[in-house]
Amino acid sequence: MRNSIGTSVILTLFGESHGEAVGAVLDGLAPGMPVDEGYIALLLSKRRPAGAADTARREPDAFRIVSGVFNGMTTGAPLCILIPNTDVRSEDYAANAGLPRPSHADFTAHVKYDGFEDWRGGGHFSGRLTAAITAAGAILLNALERKGIDICSKVVECAGLKDESSFEEAVLKAKADGDSVGGIVRTEITGLEAGLGEPWFDSLEGALARAVFALGGVKGIEFGGGFALARMRGSQANDQFCVADGRIGTETNYSGGINGGISNGMPVVFNTAVKPTPSISLPQKSVNLETGAEATLEITGRHDPAIVRRISPVITAVTALVISDMLALRHGTDYLSE
Repeated sequence: MRNSIGTSVILTLFGESHGEAVGAVLDGLAPGMPVDEGYIALLLSKRRPAGAADTARREPDAFRIVSGVFNGMTTGAPLCILIPNTDVRSEDYAANAGLPRPSHADFTAHVKYDGFEDWRGGGHFSGRLTAAITAAGAILLNALERKGIDICSKVVECAGLKDESSFEEAVLKAKADGDSVGGIVRTEITGLEAGLGEPWFDSLEGALARAVFALGGVKGIEFGGGFALARMRGSQANDQFCVADGRIGTETNYSGGINGGISNGMPVVFNTAVKPTPSISLPQKSVNLETGAEATLEITGRHDPAIVRRISPVITAVTALVISDMLALRHGTDYLSE
C-alpha cells in the first residue's frame, strides 16, 4: 500500500488527522538547495483556516525539519518534515463511529484496511495531511522560483459564482444552512521550458493530473481550453505559431502549454474542480458497518463549509513536486541546486 509519488524527486506522506503528527519525506533532493523555513511557514499560512468561512480547527502548523537539512541547506539525504497535531477533538467523532460519512473515504478505507483504519477525523485520508504536502512543496517551489519558474493557483469560481467579492458571502450562507459549496481553482505555471514530459503514458498532463487527483475533494481537471475545445472548430482551437522576443511561441494558448504530453514553452494552465465539502450538518443516510442496518447520520465537529480556498496552495505544492521531478529527470538531480 503505497503513499509515495515521483520518480526522481519522491514525496512520501504519513500520519493521521488525530494522530501525534502528520509529515512528509522528500527523497532525491539535490544537495546544496537552500531551505527557507520562513517561506515554508508563509505557504502553510495560506492553507491555514483564516476566518468564519473556514473550519474552527486552528492548528499552528509548528513544523520541524528532522533530517536532510544542515546549516540551512539540503544535504542530499531524505528530508523529513513533521507537523504536530495539537488541536484535536476526537470525541466529536465517537458518536458516529461505524457510520461512514457520505462522499468521504470512510467506507472505502474500512474495506481497504479491513477495519483497522484510524477513522477519527478521516484518519490518513483527512485534509489535515495536506499541511505536510504544502510544507514539502514549499521547498521545491522556492527552488523553482530561483530558476525563474513561477506557479500560482487562484480560486476563479465558488458556489457557481465568478465574482471574487461574492465568494465569502456564498460560503457563509451555505454554512448557516448547515451545508457546503465547491469551486474551481486555476493554476498557471510560467517560465517553464519546452520539452518537459514524455509521450503517451508519462505525459506532463498525466503527471500533473495524477498528483492533483490525489487531493481529497478534487473531481475534475482540464488543461487550457479543456472541455470548451469540444465545442470549437480546429480553426478556432489551434494555437498558431509566432515569434515573440526572439523565441517561438503561439498566438493563443488553448492547449494549455502542452502538446503531445510535452511542454511547449507557453504557460501551462489548468483548472481543478473541487467538490463541496462532504461533512455537512444536515441529516444524511448512512449504514451501520457493524449491523448492516440503514441509519441516520448527523455530523458534529468542526468542518470547512468550503475547501476551495484552502486547497489552492496545496495544488501549487503538488504542481511544484511534479515540475521538480520532471526537471530532475531531464537535467539530472543537481539541476535545482545549480
